[in-house]
Amino acid sequence: MARLVLHLDGQTLAEYNMSKERYTIGRLPDNDIRIDNAAVSGHHALVINILNDSFLEDLNSTNGTYVNGKIIKKHALQHGDVITVGHHALRFVDSETEDEQDEFEKTMVISSRDAAQLIAGAQKPAVASSNGQGAAAAPAVAAASAPPAFANGVLPRARLQVLSGQFAGRELELVKTLTTLGRPGVQVAAITRRSDGFYIVHVESGRADDFPLVNGAPIGQQARRLHDNDVVQLAGVKMGFFES
Repeated sequence: MARLVLHLDGQTLAEYNMSKERYTIGRLPDNDIRIDNAAVSGHHALVINILNDSFLEDLNSTNGTYVNGKIIKKHALQHGDVITVGHHALRFVDSETEDEQDEFEKTMVISSRDAAQLIAGAQKPAVASSNGQGAAAAPAVAAASAPPAFANGVLPRARLQVLSGQFAGRELELVKTLTTLGRPGVQVAAITRRSDGFYIVHVESGRADDFPLVNGAPIGQQARRLHDNDVVQLAGVKMGFFES
């Protein structure tokens, strides 16, 4: 069953299970989801549930209805969509997709403790080579784990969408400073969120010089900045990188 989770300033206020066909969102008491705030219209928006699909419609509200930062009139809701109504946010959660997402994260996303061990191993001193590449890996990973200073206090947002394999279509929001992906012993990389964007850096692999690919090209030892619509190939899985 799908549900809407109401947030304000990062705090969860309420959850609403989508067990009915229609849910109205607005400031007046007769709404199914009441948001008592002057920035919200009396009847602001409507969610219609048809079988396994949910649709959002703006009801000619004064301040508009936004999904993932873009103003909409009508929108087919997808798992993870964030609806903005005035100063409040409603996150749409599809329970079936959420379960599949959890399974994907168990398979591809490495826990913070395991990631720390992998990165610590990658930071061991390297033997300098004549082309200077031998010592490059440690500084790149060290920089990846440092907390970024976000420009103007605005955090960059992005997500990965799986393009191949059993989890094709699944998405992962890159909300952490450091997200470590892959399969230990096969190929592992870290994606870091910095003030100027997102970077991918190689952490380890089962074969020498077996680096992740971005748009078909190996990234090498240095951190590489990701751009909207880049295709990342890691541990045999292709993922699209999309900036929000």
